[in-house]
Amino acid sequence: MSPLAILFSVLALFAGFLFPFQAGVNSQLGRGIGGPIAATMISFAFGLMVIVAANLIAFRQIPTFSDLMKQPPCLLFAGGTIGAIYLSASVFLAPRIGASALLCLVVAGQLLGAVLIDRFGLFGLAMRELTFGRLVGVFLVLAGALIVRLA
Repeated sequence: MSPLAILFSVLALFAGFLFPFQAGVNSQLGRGIGGPIAATMISFAFGLMVIVAANLIAFRQIPTFSDLMKQPPCLLFAGGTIGAIYLSASVFLAPRIGASALLCLVVAGQLLGAVLIDRFGLFGLAMRELTFGRLVGVFLVLAGALIVRLA
């Protein structure tokens, strides 16, 4: 494995490590300000400020209006909508089922979605076969998530 591949893997692991902290922080915020939707709104607002600052400082990726208008409207709205649903559900569910159960079930759901995306090559991604090994892996993660939730 190349050093760059190792770095990317570590970054992915770190991003995953942050998910339960996001759920916990936003759940606590929601309890303090009136609910999960209010906490999601605040989280997105501050997240937007951080992303804008990072973009202006490091990346400078500013799309033109004409580039935006060429995109299908569903692509302009879907990512933020999915993020809002995920974050709101996490804020709502973390105090009710616990961080470990929440994240196990989220990972199982992510794998189910990822297998579907890979199988049909959705969103311009490479098509990957749905092999027996992949199915067993997804089943084991789902079984593990259910064990964590029900134990």
